[in-house]
Amino acid sequence: MSVLRLIQFTDPHLYGNELEMLRGIATLPALKAALADAQSSTRWPPNAVLVTGDIVQDDPGGYAHLRRVLGSLGLPVLCIPGNHDEPQAMRRELAGEPFVLDAVVDFSHWRIVQLDSSVPGSASGRLSPQSLRQLETALQSAQGRHCLVCLHHHPVPMSSRWLDQVGLENATEFLATLDRHRNVRAVLWGHVHQAYDGLRKDVRLLGTPSTCAQFLPHADDFALDRRPPAYRTLELRADGSVLTEVMWVEKRAAGSSRSACSAA
Repeated sequence: MSVLRLIQFTDPHLYGNELEMLRGIATLPALKAALADAQSSTRWPPNAVLVTGDIVQDDPGGYAHLRRVLGSLGLPVLCIPGNHDEPQAMRRELAGEPFVLDAVVDFSHWRIVQLDSSVPGSASGRLSPQSLRQLETALQSAQGRHCLVCLHHHPVPMSSRWLDQVGLENATEFLATLDRHRNVRAVLWGHVHQAYDGLRKDVRLLGTPSTCAQFLPHADDFALDRRPPAYRTLELRADGSVLTEVMWVEKRAAGSSRSACSAA
């Protein structure tokens, strides 16, 4: 496999009720629209789908919808929880193929490391000592593979006062772990409901917008952006290079203009 192709969907915020809306967006129809857009592309099918947290909006009934929408694609679906997820319910409802939860997965020249940064009852994230040890082990034992590290919370500032108060609390420890290894090529996250593309010590840093509503970049206080739902495509090449693009879904199911301004 010379190129590993991935699609990332993040922060769909599903409910048990199929028509429930968050911040003016009917979340399940929006996810379906994002998937339909991805399927209409020449990039389809990917080798795997990544779902980087906030699968549900504090409602475990939403996991059944994700299983139905993504479970029949015939592709591995790699999932991690976010701050609005219920990890135990998530692991129960998404148990078994094609779903792969909180795991290390190898594809030819690449290793994908999934990390659970969720903290019960908190919008902020934190990697437990066990998770940091698992990360260290995964990077150390990659056997020449390039590594993509995935988590929900952002490990670098987003230049947004309110949002940076609910990022990864022990980002210094996380980044120090990455710095000890020369095989990390990219870090990928959700949570921020906006696009981010940066570089730190030759490691690509990528934040991805939600499949529902977006947050206004660089805002001191909570504010919504008018940009549409989105997802990210990635091509991970055998030489360690990363080609990626955020795909904005203009055709989507919009609800009313009412908003629910809860934390990220």
